[in-house]
Amino acid sequence: MARLACALCAVVAFALSMPATASAQQTSEAILAGSDGGSLFRTYCASCHGTEAKGDGPLAENLRIRPADLTLIAKRNKGAFDADKVHRIIDGREAVKGHGGSDMPVWGDAFKHSGGGFSETAVKARIDAIVEYLKSIQAK
Repeated sequence: MARLACALCAVVAFALSMPATASAQQTSEAILAGSDGGSLFRTYCASCHGTEAKGDGPLAENLRIRPADLTLIAKRNKGAFDADKVHRIIDGREAVKGHGGSDMPVWGDAFKHSGGGFSETAVKARIDAIVEYLKSIQAK
């Protein structure tokens, strides 16, 4: 368990140490310039969910609950991709019924307090970009 806590702390510490690329006053588009959803996913999510989002990242076997295969979100939801629910799960600051415990980092807070801090608009834009990326990689 200590090894798991150490690994998760390392991932979150790395994510929080990423320098802010823009001030909170800049638009979300400026903050996202050069950082599409796929890049954000690989930076913040792939260590647990894997580069292909299949739940097989390098930390997956050390976690108490194995990360979900994110390419099957729509399939598990009768073919519908609920972008709002996925956004709330990634953000993590609001409990999502049926999502279970809080094993995943609270990315809303992590983005809000990283580097110089992002505005709520910028936090939303970053999470929206990840959501759009996940929507684009859903299994047919």
